[in-house]
Amino acid sequence: MSSTLEELTRTAEEHGRLYVEAFNAGDVDVLKAMYTEDAVSVWEPGNPLTGKEREASLAEFVAQKPKMTATLREAHVTSNTALLVVDWAIDLSTPEGDEHLEGTGLDVLRLGPDGKWRFAIDNPFGAES
Repeated sequence: MSSTLEELTRTAEEHGRLYVEAFNAGDVDVLKAMYTEDAVSVWEPGNPLTGKEREASLAEFVAQKPKMTATLREAHVTSNTALLVVDWAIDLSTPEGDEHLEGTGLDVLRLGPDGKWRFAIDNPFGAES
């Protein structure tokens, strides 16, 4: 998966595809690299996570081996900021049975000094908030 890390997105529109690739491969290192240091994730509505708490939550979820699909609905890009609207679905098996999650996310990406796009805000339930 190091090729994904090396190609860490030079276009905002490719961010979702690479994220899904790394997510489905369980590559937590690449996923962590796809966020700014001060990124906020709202994986549970009303409960924003940042820093080590965000990283630990992501690693714990990915360890369950969920599978994601995502479709970019809209992308609005300015010089160093992008707003993405993404339809996504995640399927995972738990001891209680199969689970299906889906939503429309509103994500804000920031262009770094290295020319690569990263999440500043990852809000998969943004359309419901």
